[in-house]
Amino acid sequence: MSIEVANESGVEVDESALVELAGHVLGRMGINPLAELSILIVDEPAMAVLHEQWMGEPGPTDVLAFPMDELRPGSGAGRDDDAATDPALLGDVVLCPQVAAKQAAEAGHGAQDELELLCTHGILHLLGYDHAEPEEHAEMFGLQGELLEAWREVRRKP
Repeated sequence: MSIEVANESGVEVDESALVELAGHVLGRMGINPLAELSILIVDEPAMAVLHEQWMGEPGPTDVLAFPMDELRPGSGAGRDDDAATDPALLGDVVLCPQVAAKQAAEAGHGAQDELELLCTHGILHLLGYDHAEPEEHAEMFGLQGELLEAWREVRRKP
């Protein structure tokens, strides 16, 4: 996987952990190992501009996802179809650590934990998951929880 991180937020973030997490999520979802993902970390003013421009909503948000290619779970190595062998540009996940820090404080966990949750959430959006309908919400958030728990279990091992 090619996972690039650009931190334009002015906030220190564990970028290597986000890269490892993204690789874990994409691997667990069966995404082609040649796929490319970009993670952009921006400050609140930049996120507010993106949020208004692309979602039509004012103010900054925590995460935005901008998919590029049609890439769905199960299209990774081990399948015989063209999707398994063709590299793909997955898209961009945009995170705002200032908004994440506020949400983390409200949830009672660390800002990095919140960024990891948001990164996972954004990747699932890139893969076509949504949470507009109750069934979609249950599926996406259930999968998000499973992926994060598996990631944290891997991180706990010496």
